[in-house]
Amino acid sequence: MGADTLQGKTVLLTGAAKRIGAVTARFLHAQGATVIIHYHQAESEAQQLAQELNAKRPLSCALVQGDLLVTESLKDIVTQAVAHTGCLDVLINNASTYYATPLESLTLTQWHDLLGVNLTAPIFLAQAVAPYLKQTQGCIVNMVDIHGMRPHSGYIAYGVAKAGLVMATQLLARELGAEIRVNGVAPGAILWPEQGVSAEHQEHTLSRTALKRAGTPEDIAKAISFLIQDAHYITGQIIAVEGGRLLNY
Repeated sequence: MGADTLQGKTVLLTGAAKRIGAVTARFLHAQGATVIIHYHQAESEAQQLAQELNAKRPLSCALVQGDLLVTESLKDIVTQAVAHTGCLDVLINNASTYYATPLESLTLTQWHDLLGVNLTAPIFLAQAVAPYLKQTQGCIVNMVDIHGMRPHSGYIAYGVAKAGLVMATQLLARELGAEIRVNGVAPGAILWPEQGVSAEHQEHTLSRTALKRAGTPEDIAKAISFLIQDAHYITGQIIAVEGGRLLNY
């Protein structure tokens, strides 16, 4: 895969103003894609990223703001994204909310927040983009998590949401085939949570990966790029990019 392999393609990425989403946006943009970056509150980071990408290629990046918890607004996010180029080829459901919710202190607000961003929004965004992706024989990539495949103690709401997204990926692949492929990427130890974790926790986590090291956001971006460009006969699958963490779970 070289430069300009995504020339003429329009990609909508949710929650892409920073971290893995921003790295993925840069990676796909470098391959020629027009990227539509959705953000909620990270306006400054989103604007800086858009300026950076548009400086490299004018009119190659646009911004869409929206709260993914407001389900009724998801169609508007898609409509605004399509308005930039008149079409849409890829939806990357990257946006995520992550924090601990031990059962004894779990609240309904936390439940709605974590399931809303991590599960409800990707499903209804898929519903909204489907008519456009059918026209372009496009695809959807969902950002799952290895903790949607194996339980992570103390994170019951997040785990349920990501596990639901695994099943949603399979169901959407059946619902939207043959025109639209739907797959997922499940990161392992790529970036530590923004709220931080102890050095001891990091060391313990990495010791349980087969490769004994953390991955990089570029590893995720490359997997997403593969699913977009080269996985023409792959749908309903989850690629775990986790250095062998699941082998020692």
